Amino acid sequence: MVLYRLWKGPGSITTPVSAFLRCHSAFRFPLSALKYPMAIEMIACADDDGRRLDRLLRKALPALPLSALHRLLRQGRILVNGTPAEGADRVTAGSVITIPEGAVETSAGRAQQFPAVPAQSIKTAGPPQRAPAWGPLWEGAGLLILNKPKGIAVHGPESLETQVRVYLAERLPPSLSFRPGPLHRLDKPTSGIMVFSVSLEGARYFSALLRERRITKRYLALVDGNLATPVVWEDMLIRDTTQEKTFIAGKDQGGAKNAGTTVVPLASSLGYTLIMAEINTGRTHQIRAQAAFHGHPLAGDKKYGGTFQPGGFLLHAATLVFPPEEAPKVPTILQAPLPPPFIKRIHELWGGAVKIP
Repeated sequence: MVLYRLWKGPGSITTPVSAFLRCHSAFRFPLSALKYPMAIEMIACADDDGRRLDRLLRKALPALPLSALHRLLRQGRILVNGTPAEGADRVTAGSVITIPEGAVETSAGRAQQFPAVPAQSIKTAGPPQRAPAWGPLWEGAGLLILNKPKGIAVHGPESLETQVRVYLAERLPPSLSFRPGPLHRLDKPTSGIMVFSVSLEGARYFSALLRERRITKRYLALVDGNLATPVVWEDMLIRDTTQEKTFIAGKDQGGAKNAGTTVVPLASSLGYTLIMAEINTGRTHQIRAQAAFHGHPLAGDKKYGGTFQPGGFLLHAATLVFPPEEAPKVPTILQAPLPPPFIKRIHELWGGAVKIP
């Protein structure tokens, strides 16, 4: 499928994207290096369907300054199917987006990035073709669900997001704007189930389930103190972005959000408790902040007052439960095996007597 056609100079030279990518394997070149101004034509694909034009173009042309993009839209110089379009217009699959010759100007040395567009389409279900270190658990319905290792950030350089994009690169269908990405949060020191989008449809599907609170997430954690009976923690939380820390707030405090966590002790002795925590909200640092407030901080969680624990705190997203009515589109339940350091610590404290649900 052709995504880009480029015209250079007075002679019309059309370059299909496959040839373009073969000639420019790094997918970057400075527009200022071209001898003539360039017209750009892009064709929207399935994963671009329904996107706002301005947001699609920000993804497709990341080196184009936002102010320049808005100016081109105001001037009516960006065309969709030959007609001037507005930024809020929704693009449909198959729409032809054109930026006329001379409209895009960049300063010397500014690199314009064109998205890599593999020829193959991604499988909609079944096991992944490769087995990365982070451990794929299931793939289908436009989703990739994996077992995130402790110590890897979800975003940023050398992050899980970067690794997932490399893993999927050869199998993704063409798209001007869609990029695989995480659909929820996990802290860098937290391990366990992480869900990534593989298609726009998959992203919308899982996000809707989260928004409707139809997804159940259960975590395993080692906390300080002895907790004998199940308990429900209901609190209002507020995030301090300066300290990058979450606090318990008053009900009337501005910006506070409710958080609910059901806690079940699985083993308790020697000043520690292994808990299963089921969250019905997804606040940042929810389990860590609530556990600390209720007198049972995660062992090793220095930020929230936990006792010293070699290797830091142990928090693992162990189980993800989909609504039963969504089967067989998605599995009803997925479980991520505990990392070896977590298993080792459990054995040190309780031997093999602990049953992990």
